Amino acid sequence: MTTTTSPTTPPVALSARRRWTVLAVCALSMFLVGLDTTIVNVGLPAIGEGLDAGPRSLAWVVDAYTIVLAGLLVVSGALADRFGRRRVFRCGLVVFGLASLACALAPSLGVLVAARALQGVGASMLSPVALAIVVSAMPDPRERARAIGIWASVFGLSMAAGPVTGGALIAAFGWRSVFWVNVPVVAAALLLVAAFVPESYGQRTRRLDPPGQLLLMAALALSVGVLIEGPRIGWTSPAALTGYVLAAAATAGFVLVELRRPEPLMDLALFRRPRFATAVLGAVAVFTALNTTLLLNTLYLQHTRGWTPLAAGAATLPMALGATLCAPWSGRLVGRIGPRRPLLLAGGFTAVGGLCLVNLGPDTGVALLLTAYLLIGIGFGFANAPLTTTAVAGLPPSRAGVAGAITSTARQLGSAVGIAIAVALTTATGAPDLPQASRPGWLLVTACGLFLLLTAKAAGAGSAAGAGSGTRPDKA
Repeated sequence: MTTTTSPTTPPVALSARRRWTVLAVCALSMFLVGLDTTIVNVGLPAIGEGLDAGPRSLAWVVDAYTIVLAGLLVVSGALADRFGRRRVFRCGLVVFGLASLACALAPSLGVLVAARALQGVGASMLSPVALAIVVSAMPDPRERARAIGIWASVFGLSMAAGPVTGGALIAAFGWRSVFWVNVPVVAAALLLVAAFVPESYGQRTRRLDPPGQLLLMAALALSVGVLIEGPRIGWTSPAALTGYVLAAAATAGFVLVELRRPEPLMDLALFRRPRFATAVLGAVAVFTALNTTLLLNTLYLQHTRGWTPLAAGAATLPMALGATLCAPWSGRLVGRIGPRRPLLLAGGFTAVGGLCLVNLGPDTGVALLLTAYLLIGIGFGFANAPLTTTAVAGLPPSRAGVAGAITSTARQLGSAVGIAIAVALTTATGAPDLPQASRPGWLLVTACGLFLLLTAKAAGAGSAAGAGSGTRPDKA
């Protein structure tokens, strides 16, 4: 593999206080990325009223962000290694802040969707780059492990806290406030980065892969687009069939291009490792379940039950609580006993939470709703740390970063798919029929939980194999 050497400077030894300040600054930016993945969900009905748009069109407000974010995560990390992580990070903050301003001022749905896509561009420069900055600032392995655990907890909290935060902002200031709130936070982050975050570069940088990047974006957009637009155009219509063919062609083209390039955008050879492949699919499953739950919750509580955005957001507090409490606990369990048991807990709680809502009706008790949300939040909290650990286990450091980037892409893909499926299930129904129409969605959440149980089995088998083979590294 041909690589280039970055113009690195000797790393600056940072004091303990400054190292943890760097973590706090980067975690703040990561919180914004996760929050904007879910904060808009609870505001979709209000956005629809304000911009005269239906649920299917509103799905693009969420998925324009997640599709672009998923498609650019890997290349943004490569650009940061080449041109400087702090430089790209600051650029990402500027783009994210300007895009948030454009969202807040959007006069039409089309402008809002375009601005959300631009937000995704900025967010892609924040998520992987911030983690690389943290790793570079923490040379001690134990301190680095603690920092990454906190990082995972912040990300999980941001995803789960989005609907609560969005509901409160919309109740007080209207739907545009969910975008306005980003602007002062970004401004503060830019000042903190300038004051505390040192510049760093990757030791080795890869060449960019424009054909692979374009094909990946096309495959993601076409696949999710068919899911969103399917109910409108008909699943067997010529337009839908054309979409299937184009999505399949883009995916096949991406695989062929990546297999032939000496420095691919994604190292597809990693998928030959069963543990890695199941961990990536597990990440898709977790975020599909989470985002299906969040959007179905929003539509059901506001359209069928007539709840306000604030009440609908507050209903997800048990989910946020479960994720917040269990994410750090999961990290400690992974460090002590491995990923298998936390994944079993994640799958079990998620599956039971989905089953609780399979028979959802217009008058389902609030206690059952809150219990189901708590169970799904607990499952989400337990899932992230073991999935990341399973994905990178046995890999040398030179490949662990790529594995982590692919897993992050899988999470955003799951978010986009979850939103698209929820909209596809409910877009053709009226409010009274929504509970019945959402039943397949809750069965999907249950199935995602069951798949995590299979992921746990693969993680356990990999651990046993690794224990029996000494220290020989996995080969893809």
